[in-house]
Amino acid sequence: MTQPAQPHIHPIDVILHKRDGLALSDGEIQSFIRAVVDHAAGGQTLPDEVSDAQIAAFLMAIFERGLDHRELAALTTAMRFSGETFDAAPLNTFTVDKHSTGGVGDKTSLLIAPTLAAAGLAHPTPSGIPGICVPMISGRSLGHTGGTLDKLETIPGFNTQLDLTQLLNALKQCGATLIGQTPTIVPADRILYALRDHTGTVESPFLICASIMSKKLAESLNALVLDVKTGSGAFMPTYEKSKFLAELMVRTGEASGTRTVALLTTMDEPLGRFSGNWIEVWECVDIMRGHRHPISADLIELSNTLSGWMLHLAGHADTPQAGAALADEILRTGEAYKAWLKIVAAQDGDTAIFEDPAAFHKPTATRTITAPQSGYLAAMDCKQVGWAVQRLGAGRAKPGDPVSAHAGIEMHAKLGDKLEAGQPLATLFSENPVLLDEPEAMLRETLQINATPPRLHPLIREVISARTS
Repeated sequence: MTQPAQPHIHPIDVILHKRDGLALSDGEIQSFIRAVVDHAAGGQTLPDEVSDAQIAAFLMAIFERGLDHRELAALTTAMRFSGETFDAAPLNTFTVDKHSTGGVGDKTSLLIAPTLAAAGLAHPTPSGIPGICVPMISGRSLGHTGGTLDKLETIPGFNTQLDLTQLLNALKQCGATLIGQTPTIVPADRILYALRDHTGTVESPFLICASIMSKKLAESLNALVLDVKTGSGAFMPTYEKSKFLAELMVRTGEASGTRTVALLTTMDEPLGRFSGNWIEVWECVDIMRGHRHPISADLIELSNTLSGWMLHLAGHADTPQAGAALADEILRTGEAYKAWLKIVAAQDGDTAIFEDPAAFHKPTATRTITAPQSGYLAAMDCKQVGWAVQRLGAGRAKPGDPVSAHAGIEMHAKLGDKLEAGQPLATLFSENPVLLDEPEAMLRETLQINATPPRLHPLIREVISARTS
């Protein structure tokens, strides 16, 4: 018996329905996303090919009207399956990943991936509990936030553009990878993301959720831990909006069958000691080699906490706290560093530069800012610090801009620290002396020293899970 033809769904009807506050059907969402991908590829699935203007109107309709949970799940699923997906089944492991909404100096991925890889290799679990693999897909810097891929690509030869076959082979070798989104994985997201930046719809929590979760769920994950930033350096402007985004992502992940937990974490100052590209790699390598600088304490704490949740969800720790303790042990014993070298080698990177990472740092211009008076480092606009890093050459204003390997900032104090007049606050690095003046002015404006110590938020503000969202 011949199946009846499916009714054609016109793109303009989808836009009008959402513009007028109606809930879109799964079929409308799937049809529109198929048309988006087909349009970008130069094909024509529908009689009326969707246009860039219609895609922009669709994004704005979602920005204004939002999506209910079913619509959001349908959009995320349509984007997830708009191209190839990774199949982790041949590995016979528990597949887990972490995602951060972005921040200044946020380099936890560089510690978490080797820590989890080492846990899967060096810490056997009771019979029946599978090993661990971490197929971490990361992004590039944009705006005031740093990008993991830009940091990794300062390592000579490091290949972030593995295809799915290379990804599978690398995971078989070392249990974790650090790669970028390939052209064939979630192509709908790449198309929509580019237009969001030009249509004033970047801040929509529904579009952010669909973008993040479609890429992560395309990794064939059993579990996902989300680091959702809140504070002056966060992407979302308020605690309430950060929490709302976290709840959306947890619901979306759980609806797909992936165990999902989100941690709301404070981003009121740069995380760790360095903010830039190579210097962040250097900081993480130092930690994995047992050199723990006091300014890196928050980075280590957050990395261990996120790793702890991943180990707990994977069945390798009875509680997240036990998982964090195991992660810290792996860092202290050097097991994570051994796993790091395997990951870098598997992705064609030159491991010899880690013998003296400080020597590889070669900025041509440096400048140190000192405290103008005694007191406590009381406040800063962390987003402005991030823009100072970008102005030094370490970030990009728009996709495709080049970034400097050696530009960035070293913080010499953390919020709440007591300072003496003339004590170093921050050192600026650049590959162009002309670029130092504006970032210096930005830092002098935002780093506030008061006579009394500030009240600080804890690093981990709240945990959102399926039970709480």
